[in-house]
This record gives sequence, C-alpha cells and structure tokens, in this order.
Amino acid sequence: MNGRKKTIIRLYDRRQSVKSGFELKQTPEDNRNKTRVARRDDWKTKPMPEQRETFALNRSFSDEEMNALRRGNIPQGMEDKWFWYMEGSTLWAHRSWTGHCVYQIDFKEDNNHVVTVNRDPEQYACASVDEDVASLNKLLDWWTKPSYDHYNEWLSETYDALKKSGGARRSK
Repeated sequence: MNGRKKTIIRLYDRRQSVKSGFELKQTPEDNRNKTRVARRDDWKTKPMPEQRETFALNRSFSDEEMNALRRGNIPQGMEDKWFWYMEGSTLWAHRSWTGHCVYQIDFKEDNNHVVTVNRDPEQYACASVDEDVASLNKLLDWWTKPSYDHYNEWLSETYDALKKSGGARRSK
C-alpha cells in the first residue's frame, strides 16, 4: 500500500441503524407512513416454540382493517412492543425486544380464525385462553386502526398489567 496507512471510514445511514439488538432493514419512516409492507426478514424473529395452544377467534374484519394487518408493523420506539407481518393469510406477531413469536393467526373466510399461542412460560407468561382472547382482541383493535399508535398501546398494556397485579389506582 505504498507505505500509507489505510483509513477506513464507515458511513452509516438510518437504514443501517440497530434497535434493541435487531437490525432494521428499512427506515422507521417507511413503515410509519405505511409505504411498504413489513416482511419476516425486517426484524429478528424466533419461531413459535413446541409448547403452544390453539383456539378459535370469532371476529370479523373490514377490508380496511385487513389491509392494516397486512401492512404489518416494524417497531418505531422502545415502547413499541410488537413486530407483526403477514404471509399469505397468516399473521405472525412477535415481541419486538426478544423476537419471540407469541401469536400466529390463520385468517379464515368464515371468521373463525385459528390462533396458535405461545405457551413456553419463559417466553410468554399467559396460560389462559380467555386472557389471550381478551388481550389479542385488544391488540387487534389497536393494530387495525388507520394510524397505529404504539405509545398509547404501551400505556394501555402497562395500566392493564398494573391493574391485574393490584398496583394501579385511579387518581381522583
């Protein structure tokens, strides 16, 4: 190299940023304004464990709601707990920090959707189908809004967890 020191300069742009240890394949703005559909390889994910349970979720979705689910979600901030995407008629929902798959929803035309839920206690603490139905319906309500608001979802989930543990008190 003719006696010259080689200096390596690495240029990073926001497409190469790392969030919670997971490489982003696109900018958060791409998904925030929903110009691109989330895909499995947009986030580090882990498969559904062998410990799982299946139940039916009877719920109808409008075309607009299904389109919102098909777009998926690439986490935008630390409080954005979910990464989800669809492949065919199946939605995969993963926790954003760990990549653990919590829900797999196979959408059916008769609105009796087949849900597979993670039952590995080291990955997901809930062990009740009734609680999962309530939680999943609440998540689907958030996820199908025209503009998904991860911050208010986080506040709601946090309040629900505190209420369940007896730590939440309403201020007067």
